[in-house]
Amino acid sequence: MQGLPETALANPWGTLRTVLDGPLHPGGREATEALLDRAGVDAGTRVLDVGCGAGESLAVARDRGARAVGLDRDPGDSTAIRGEMTQLPVADDSIEVVLAECVMCLAADRERALGEVARVVDPGGRLALSDVVVEGEIPDLPEPLINALCLQQSRSREETIAGIEAAGFVVDDVREHRDDLLAMQETVQDRVDYEGLLGLMGDRGQRLLDGIHEAEAAVEDGRIGYISLVAERSE
Repeated sequence: MQGLPETALANPWGTLRTVLDGPLHPGGREATEALLDRAGVDAGTRVLDVGCGAGESLAVARDRGARAVGLDRDPGDSTAIRGEMTQLPVADDSIEVVLAECVMCLAADRERALGEVARVVDPGGRLALSDVVVEGEIPDLPEPLINALCLQQSRSREETIAGIEAAGFVVDDVREHRDDLLAMQETVQDRVDYEGLLGLMGDRGQRLLDGIHEAEAAVEDGRIGYISLVAERSE
């Protein structure tokens, strides 16, 4: 029993997938469906799902007839390509829509990753992105929580949009997903006994528990948020 917290911290996304029993981003499948609709993904659309993970969103795109390929550094979908978003193994101007859900905040070199997206998308093609954003001062959280909340490379809403525009896209249709983020947080709170699990870890567990409460407060007051947008590559 005492090894459970350490196992969860070593694989936060796998643990979160188990807790949520579905996609790891706020809004789940419904949010993916809506984002694909906004990006005009339908039968025959050439889609690259960057950071596809277990392949839930890849399946959503394929269900509507898209010619969708997934890419991940450690793909859970057997049909996905193994690779890095900073060096996409895809030809120039070959993709109509790049789907990037909650992954740019993980990129070691965000500008390079966006440059790669711009390279592979054909002129007039689209980036359909959703991601964590931060506003103002966020808590000084323990590293495991920074990783679990995808805050390593998170930017503000304005910085996120500016970075995409600098890569050669025209950003359109930006939407906030505060309700989805709060609902996701509530689901995790209902299903995980933080006090019971972290109580097994002594002082370190208490620091993590304090950090969780600080992160929850930051979500509730809007310092940690979630947005989606569609951007078109300039001709």
